[in-house]
Amino acid sequence: MNRALFRTRIKFCGLTRAGDVRLAGELGVDAIGLIFATQSKRRVAPEAARGLRDALGPLVDAVALFMDNELDEVRAAITHTRPTLLQFHGNEDDAFCRRFGLPYLKGIGMGGEEAALSGRMLHARYPHAAGFVLDGHPPGASGGSGLRMAIARIPDDMSKPYVLAGGLCPDNVFAAVRAASPWGVDVSSGIETGPGIKDGALMRRFVEEVRRADCIELGEDDVLSSCHACGR
Repeated sequence: MNRALFRTRIKFCGLTRAGDVRLAGELGVDAIGLIFATQSKRRVAPEAARGLRDALGPLVDAVALFMDNELDEVRAAITHTRPTLLQFHGNEDDAFCRRFGLPYLKGIGMGGEEAALSGRMLHARYPHAAGFVLDGHPPGASGGSGLRMAIARIPDDMSKPYVLAGGLCPDNVFAAVRAASPWGVDVSSGIETGPGIKDGALMRRFVEEVRRADCIELGEDDVLSSCHACGR
C-alpha cells in the first residue's frame, strides 16, 4: 500500500497516573485519553482527572472518553479536564455528541455485526464527527479489551480520518500502520502491566514502532527533501 507522506498520530488511552501522562508527552505522543465510562477498569473521577490534565505537557491533547454517561457526568468531566476532544463509545447519537461544543470522535466496535457498516453509513449516522475510532471489540462492549481489530474490516470508503484501535501493542503496531495507513493509532492495554498502569518501556517501544512504520516508505532522497523543506 502506498502511504501518504504524513505522520501517524498516537493516542495513549486509559491513563491514571500523572507520571505516565508526563512520559507520554516526552515521548512525543499526540494525545492522552482519560476514561469516564462508569464500567471501565481505567475510569478516573473528574476530580482526579484534573490532576492528570495538569501533568500534561504543551501541544499534547487531552481526550475525554465516555460510554453512555449521563449528560451531567459529561459536563462535570469537561469542567475538570478541559479536554480538546471528546470520544464516545456507547449508543450516543450525533446530537448528543455534538451538544458540548467540542469536536468528537465516535468509537465503533467492529468485532461483530458492525463490521458490515460502510464508511458512508458511519458518516451519515454521525455527520458532525471529526473522525472515528475503529475498535476490535463487539458492538456494545467496552474499549480497552485488547481484542484485535481485523484490518480487512476497515470500510474502504472512509472519507473522514479514522483511528485504529483494539489489540495494538509494540509487537504488532508496525504491521498495522503499514497495512491500514490510519490517521492515528490508539493503545491502552498493549502498553500496560495492569489496568491503567502503563509501562514506560512499552510506551517507548510503541512510539518507536509507529515512527519506524511512518519512515519505512521514504527513501533517502525523500527524507532529505522533507528536511530541506522545513529548514532542517
